[in-house]
Amino acid sequence: MEPRGELFRSGGNLTKEQRKRLLIFHPALAPYRVDQFNGIARLFDLHIVFLFDNVWNHPFDQANLLSRSNFSYSYLLSGPRWKSRVFRFGMLREIRRFNPDVVFGYEFSFTTLYLLLLARLNLFKGRLGSTIDDSPEMCQNIQTPMRAFARRIVIPRLDYIAVFSSAVSQFFAKNFSISQDQIIVSPLVQDPKHLRANADDLDERAETLIETHKLHNKKVLLFVGRLVDEKGLIPYIEGISDVLHSTPEAVLILVGDGPLRSSIEQKIHELELDSSVLLPGRFEGPDLYAWYLCASGFVLPSLFEPFGAVVDEAQVFGLPVLCSRFAGSSVLVTPDKGMIFDPSDPAKATSDFLEGIPLPLPKLASRPSQSSFHEDTFNEQWKKIITFSNPGSSH
Repeated sequence: MEPRGELFRSGGNLTKEQRKRLLIFHPALAPYRVDQFNGIARLFDLHIVFLFDNVWNHPFDQANLLSRSNFSYSYLLSGPRWKSRVFRFGMLREIRRFNPDVVFGYEFSFTTLYLLLLARLNLFKGRLGSTIDDSPEMCQNIQTPMRAFARRIVIPRLDYIAVFSSAVSQFFAKNFSISQDQIIVSPLVQDPKHLRANADDLDERAETLIETHKLHNKKVLLFVGRLVDEKGLIPYIEGISDVLHSTPEAVLILVGDGPLRSSIEQKIHELELDSSVLLPGRFEGPDLYAWYLCASGFVLPSLFEPFGAVVDEAQVFGLPVLCSRFAGSSVLVTPDKGMIFDPSDPAKATSDFLEGIPLPLPKLASRPSQSSFHEDTFNEQWKKIITFSNPGSSH
């Protein structure tokens, strides 16, 4: 497919000579990536090659996302696949067509390994990087021996890695002798002005939700995400059932869908929590953002979570966050913005959190953003590709 979209060339006061051509191979476009890619496109001539036409296990409205995108893109959709693991034919063709200075793969994937092979064979002479989505917990306790082996192969041979947090950056610097100049710290945070646009419309949607679900005078604890095992929802509901029974003004709302929906509904019924835990379904865009305005606080009880972009979304809408210590986005939750807890023992933390949050004020104007988005910091990190001229890797 031919590239679509436009290259955004304003570039933060960089001269034409300074602007490098950056090619990124990425699985698929999700809402929380748009601002990140647009930010990169302000600094580079950016082209992204997507390997799926949508997020394979959580599809989004791609037409809407692409309409907000200020970078060029194309697709490679042919090649062997097993679930999210793919190898795509045509990668070398895309590299030769775009002629980049820097190419990024993702994780320790077949894509990244293939890029390293092309460099070793002198079929690509630019610099190589990879986006690494691991949380600090995942860095310390890597999931499989195969992933550990791939990490040992990949990391020392890259010129750059892009990670979500300073803690992950420090792990790789310490354990793989990588210079901090090679590590781009770029959390998955979104520009608040995009999410908070059309305040009157969001306020009206929130009022409708409150009326429909009878949420007046309720402390709404909101979860947003897929209903899957790694989110820890069933053990979390079990762990806080007594708290919910003893706190009649509290309501847990699980916004999303997934294979565990029926099991969650059964557990809710078994614990007699039908009026305390609601599953309204899955929403996107303004329909989703209105739910944040209905809430008093946000919870992410994940047992396994590379980052969790919904934590930033909740903070964009001014919500305090109760975040699992296993989620990479726990780095965004400072004491003035919420609490970090152990999801294996959630009762006391949830009780304390509920006690400290007010009834919701479903007006955007009353919810100043608590987001960690800082454009200057973002630019400083990604400009390492421009300023770091002596990578330690020889591929």
